[in-house]
Amino acid sequence: MKKSKLDLHEAIVDTAIAIAERSNWEAVRLFDVAAELDIALDEIRIHFREKEDLVDAWFDRADSRMLKAAETVEFMSLPPRERLQLLIMTWLDALTAHRKITRQMIGAKLEPGHLHIQIPAIMRVSRTVQWIREAAQRDATFVRRALEETALTTIYLATFAYWMQDDSENSQNTRDFLAHKLKYAESLDHLVYSTPHQDTAAAGAATETHATHEIPESFESSPLTGAVVHERHAKSG
Repeated sequence: MKKSKLDLHEAIVDTAIAIAERSNWEAVRLFDVAAELDIALDEIRIHFREKEDLVDAWFDRADSRMLKAAETVEFMSLPPRERLQLLIMTWLDALTAHRKITRQMIGAKLEPGHLHIQIPAIMRVSRTVQWIREAAQRDATFVRRALEETALTTIYLATFAYWMQDDSENSQNTRDFLAHKLKYAESLDHLVYSTPHQDTAAAGAATETHATHEIPESFESSPLTGAVVHERHAKSG
């Protein structure tokens, strides 16, 4: 029975991962994937322009698993820091069964001379971070949003790098590592933004004009921006 387009798309990714587990990611060739699935190379081309697109599809699965975890009533009842903890760990847990292959995928992207791969990889990271913010329902704006994105990206990448080498049961060391980073960022945020805030249009306009000098008090407090603000103050002092 012929597979549907979605089924074939997933089967191509699964087969590539299976081949990589038998050897390594570098050894995966699309003609081998086609042979194992008994399909033509052109059928793979319809779904994936090149082997690198398989990596994006692999991480897309993690994005999807993460977003599904945010659909429950229980998730929205969690405090902001715990939402972020759950989302990032759900993303990583989706990849855990093939941690070694994931590490090899990242290693291939970081090889010197692969700018055509590395630049899209940066966009890939940004896309996942944006989905994390959406799932956690973060609504900061202007400079506050930019600081939050920077802090969250730093925490996400640091945790991802730690996870790739973590052999503890259920990635417990990674969970502890992430919890510590999020708690530290939240404590710094509370230290910097300890006074009540008022929402005004004028404050928002002033933010765009004086973004390099001050952080507006009109925006919602974020448990992520403190680390970046702290670093800025340390450099300016």
